[in-house]
Amino acid sequence: MYPKPIQKLIGLFSRFPTVGPRTAARFVFYLLKLPEKDLNELLEETKNLKTQIRVCSFCFNPFDASTSSTYKTLCPICQNPSRDKNLLCIVEKETDLISIENTKKYKGLYFILGGNVSALKKDDSKKIKIGELEERIKNPEKFGLERVYFKEIIIATNSTTEGEATGLYIERKLKALEMPSDKKLPKITHLGRGLPVGGEVEYADEETLGSAFEGRK
Repeated sequence: MYPKPIQKLIGLFSRFPTVGPRTAARFVFYLLKLPEKDLNELLEETKNLKTQIRVCSFCFNPFDASTSSTYKTLCPICQNPSRDKNLLCIVEKETDLISIENTKKYKGLYFILGGNVSALKKDDSKKIKIGELEERIKNPEKFGLERVYFKEIIIATNSTTEGEATGLYIERKLKALEMPSDKKLPKITHLGRGLPVGGEVEYADEETLGSAFEGRK
């Protein structure tokens, strides 16, 4: 049995995605070996996640707000006037957004779901921000985006079983969406060929992702 402080830290690290007790234990023993200066730096930067990082009020993308002299609720992508406000790309997680940005083939806006759903688990739908997505499509101005009228929504979920189930679930929900009287339901597309079956957006190379966007349908 480990001492209680070590056990507690192992339990905390085990809450991280894909981290089991053994990996969590390795993290703890690594920290034990760190010089006090390095450990203090790690603790300080961890605190900065809460004090300097904000989450975009529209797309849920985290951004560094410490460089701004005024309080901003939108991330740099949503604030950028050169972005195509007619396009909205739906991704599962933050790293997917970064991967797509690196292709330099997409110039629209994003929405981060925060996960995916399983075709076999009905309760999984509560884990993603589907309600928030619907509200932002209908009334983007409520979340800081003025004069935005989406004409196309690109579902860029992963080509995994869960990703495909998530994409179909989103499409079904959006097609049933009741839009305001002055707006039309946007066209809904999926990424085209390029992404291998079972592959994830985060790990796809830039050329493959670029082809998937160009071939969306």
